[in-house]
Amino acid sequence: MGRVKTETMSLAQARRVALAAQGLHAPRPDDGAAPRQVTLRHVQRTVDRLGLLQIDSVNVLARAHLVPLYSRLGPYDVSLLDRAAGRAPRRLVEYWGHVASYVPPETYRLLEWRQRAYRTEAWGAISGVELSHSAVVEHVRGIVAARGPITAGEVHELLEAEGMGEARTTTEWGWNWSLAKRALEFLFFTGEITAARRNAAFERCYDLTERVLPAAVVAAPPVSDEEAVRRLLEIGARAHGVGTLRCFRDYFRLRGPAPRRALDELVEDGVLRPVEVRGWDETTYLHRDAVVPRRAQGRALLSPFDPLVFERTRLEQLFGTRYRIEIYVPAAKRVHGYYVLPFLQGDRITAKVDLKADRRAGILRVLAAHREEHADAETAPALAAELRLMATWLGMASVVVGPLGDLAPALAAELAQPPAQGAAGVVAG
Repeated sequence: MGRVKTETMSLAQARRVALAAQGLHAPRPDDGAAPRQVTLRHVQRTVDRLGLLQIDSVNVLARAHLVPLYSRLGPYDVSLLDRAAGRAPRRLVEYWGHVASYVPPETYRLLEWRQRAYRTEAWGAISGVELSHSAVVEHVRGIVAARGPITAGEVHELLEAEGMGEARTTTEWGWNWSLAKRALEFLFFTGEITAARRNAAFERCYDLTERVLPAAVVAAPPVSDEEAVRRLLEIGARAHGVGTLRCFRDYFRLRGPAPRRALDELVEDGVLRPVEVRGWDETTYLHRDAVVPRRAQGRALLSPFDPLVFERTRLEQLFGTRYRIEIYVPAAKRVHGYYVLPFLQGDRITAKVDLKADRRAGILRVLAAHREEHADAETAPALAAELRLMATWLGMASVVVGPLGDLAPALAAELAQPPAQGAAGVVAG
């Protein structure tokens, strides 16, 4: 029997597959001045497509988990996400997926292999507390059982009152975590407790996992490590549409040899098939549910934590754009800015903008605007429209463009014009 010929795709086709898998290939239904009403069902459908939402504490524009939904749904009521993650029956729960993440409750059970492997999967400040402060961990376990949902600050005060407190630590990533927080995060990592909700200060309110997960999920049988890794890798592959093993395993930060074995099984079962993407010099796979749209007509500002940009090498190979988060880079050494969002125009990244929501002044500030290689005459108008819409969603009264970046003058000029007839959004400041 002759060798089966491997399917060949162009980079443009692969880009469209990737955008369709992420729900970014088509125009959003925000339809100018008469946007559709986004419901919890729309949010659920989007999260099911993405598989997870990364959580990050930086709030210079909007919380990391909020923007990917906006990018795909347009202006929506963020309380929908609070309801999905903070009220029973929960549609989302927190765990370490692609770092800290919201995941569907069913996916939480797939991540239990990580809980069982906490000694190697968790970092030292968490995994070590079980041995160094076992009595405190046991006491905190009892506090949550008796008084949850409860914050780390509240548990810290209880420990202090009982003489069980300790100086904070900065040994891991610079976090200033109290002993109470470290004990809570140990119990969170091992799956005994989870976040019942977030409070107004975006602090986790911890409770027993069995009181947070839907009853049917709690009652479901455990999933073996091998099956869990296979299913997590498949979720990542479906969310990518097309990609490499490196892409797929990064989605849930899967390590070791297990993802390779899982990929081979997915290929054998026909869930994935090898394809050759011209210009992408790596072994690449296409998910069986992937579609190849004839064209991509979406438009979106993408959070630094958007699933489309998780894997930076893939982003560069597919879209020809090099992207790095510069939050921790000294200001004088930043190339594009502090909190930079790539701008997706069709099937290309055409700009990068450094954005800040100045809530006190009611201004969406564009601190810098830079063109990318594929920017064209429509980039500034399209980006101006997107910024107006985002400002409206954020409750900002105006958009103000600073002087930095080669796209800034054209963008400022576009925003100085009144919005197109029927278009939503604020005017420039």
